[in-house]
Amino acid sequence: MPLFARESRRYLTVSELSQIIKGTLERELDALWVVGEVSNFRVPPSGHIYFTLKDDKSQIAAVMFRRQGTSLKFKPEDGMEALCFGRVSLYQARGDLQLYVEIMEPRGKGALYLAFEQLKKKLGEEGLFAAERKRELPFLPAAIGIVTSLHGAALRDMLRILHDRFLARRVIVRPVRVQGDGAAQEIAEGISDLGGSGLVDMMIVGRGGGSLEDLWAFNEEVVARAIFAAPVPVISAVGHEVDFTIADFVADHRAPTPTAAAEMAVPRREELVEELESHGSRLLRAMQSRAESERGAWQGLARRLSDPSRRLRENQLRLDELSLSLWRRFRDHVARLSDRLAHGSERLNGLSPLAVLDRGYSIAQKMPEQSVVKDSVAISIGDLLRVSFARGRVLCRIEQKE
Repeated sequence: MPLFARESRRYLTVSELSQIIKGTLERELDALWVVGEVSNFRVPPSGHIYFTLKDDKSQIAAVMFRRQGTSLKFKPEDGMEALCFGRVSLYQARGDLQLYVEIMEPRGKGALYLAFEQLKKKLGEEGLFAAERKRELPFLPAAIGIVTSLHGAALRDMLRILHDRFLARRVIVRPVRVQGDGAAQEIAEGISDLGGSGLVDMMIVGRGGGSLEDLWAFNEEVVARAIFAAPVPVISAVGHEVDFTIADFVADHRAPTPTAAAEMAVPRREELVEELESHGSRLLRAMQSRAESERGAWQGLARRLSDPSRRLRENQLRLDELSLSLWRRFRDHVARLSDRLAHGSERLNGLSPLAVLDRGYSIAQKMPEQSVVKDSVAISIGDLLRVSFARGRVLCRIEQKE
């Protein structure tokens, strides 16, 4: 039945018409699920989320206000298939039909799974999972920090293991909520508080098992960044062996359970005693081997020095032999030099003018030039000559030439 008869000629203003449409839509379409592809996704500074939900034939504008948007576990993206729950209404200022979304989930994959994969990809690209930044655990930590709930079985199990394995270790517990609203922020603050206190050498961060939703606080970015910034090594111990969280990827070491984390943190006293005894035995054997080696060296030296007088006599005989050999070599060398000298003297004597004089010859020198006269042509009557004999010299003047 029409709201108004044609004949009544009753008119509506645009605002009145918009209000009627708005009321009708909100009455009839106040709670429904809509599936479609996300496009034109944007988040202005106000924090409200605006996008278009469409299929191959139609589209509708959609808005998710900031209060509902903060509960999203994943980041919507253009092209993503989404399931949206909400109501349809009219934005009267522009006359636009809009879907006001209260709940939004990715179609096909769960919202938590998608959020996990998105954050894992983001932090991995930033280097928070890099193997080269993983730190070794201290061998015997003086104090161990634990960030977990005071009321869970996980804390009791860890304290029991730490007590049984090495009683002397000091444990500092920072109690936090491990699930529910605000749990992630508490865990991050607990990690920062313990790490910044300077009181612990390492930390265990974790809780017992549960559903994906129960463990979700350990998949939050704020917890991951707190672990990454911790100044001491961190063991993550969340849930059971099959459970993996973002905290596991960021931590320096991952334990499959809280109990395993406590076992990883400190050695068993018996194992430590056995290892110390083994090291002691190896050290003793090494010392004994070194002592035997040194003893052998000293014994050899003692044998060489056992009879110094005998060694002295042997060295004296050796010295006498060397002296005699040296004298013989010197004597032979002198004899050879004497022979060479005598032979050289004979040759020199044979070439000497004195040897000619010894055979009865004489040497005549024209004076005063002292030139040797070799031919009578070189002298004249009246020249003064000096005649040298083997023994003595005379001066004579030429009176006659033949």
